[in-house]
Amino acid sequence: MAVAAAAVAALALPAAAQAAPLPTVATGQAHQVTYGSAVLAGAVNPNGSNTSYYFQYGLTKAYGGQTTIADAGGGTHAVKVSLAIGGLQPLTVYHYRLVAVNGSGAAMGKDQTFLTTKVPLSLAILASPNPVLYGGTVTVQGTLSGTENANRAVALQANAFPFTAGFQNFGNPELTTATGSFSFPVLGMAAATQFRVVTTGSKPVVSPVASESVAVQVASHIGHARRRHFARFHGTVTPAEDGAQVAILRITHGHGVLVSGTVLRHASATSSTFSRVVPVRSGVYRVLVRVINGAQVSNYGQPLVIR
Repeated sequence: MAVAAAAVAALALPAAAQAAPLPTVATGQAHQVTYGSAVLAGAVNPNGSNTSYYFQYGLTKAYGGQTTIADAGGGTHAVKVSLAIGGLQPLTVYHYRLVAVNGSGAAMGKDQTFLTTKVPLSLAILASPNPVLYGGTVTVQGTLSGTENANRAVALQANAFPFTAGFQNFGNPELTTATGSFSFPVLGMAAATQFRVVTTGSKPVVSPVASESVAVQVASHIGHARRRHFARFHGTVTPAEDGAQVAILRITHGHGVLVSGTVLRHASATSSTFSRVVPVRSGVYRVLVRVINGAQVSNYGQPLVIR
């Protein structure tokens, strides 16, 4: 009789006082998986009670990581849910499961796994010094980043002024270091050149283009003039830039003030020359050769001191 009385009493309890059923949970497939992130998905049926959900994830079934907590509502039908995670390691298997929680407790979904992808290979390069003096050496260096970037063959390609021939292989390929770095020396620079680096083999990775300028070499000197307070500025320019303008500047407060000018004249197949007598006073002077042919760029001679 006591058992029957207890059963009747339980039936008489308000609905709110009876325990709500746990949510129903199904862990789904991960999608949008990259080398560092993924979107975890699943389905939650709140079974009529306000329910929250989150995902646990980690390198083992012990997980160790958890997403933010989100709201699944309080309906009576299964709803699709998903949350993004980041900060993952490439080429790594991760375990995860969906967890849903309401006033009666937590329901765990089954364990699932996904494999992150490789870090895509990418190339970054720098050519220096820039500009380089005519006939000088440029170093094209850079890094191959991404998964399996060590000991990969990379090749230097060049496209010289007037940039109509297209990129051609320059020298021999070399292997990247353990950290993916590489370096190509380029000797005897004569004209402006575009450089890029590519990986060899199928599906090559191509770097951005590094444009290198070549500055003319200006050798300038001061000689005596017949008139007092005058000096003769003279010198040579390599390569030959016959007809290019020459500006003689006096450096005042860090700026060049035009004193006089002339043009380059033919000296040989490889050089041009200039000479100009100008009034001077004590101070620092420089010669600027203006080049606009596109193959080379303008440049200054060394500072010249008149006392």
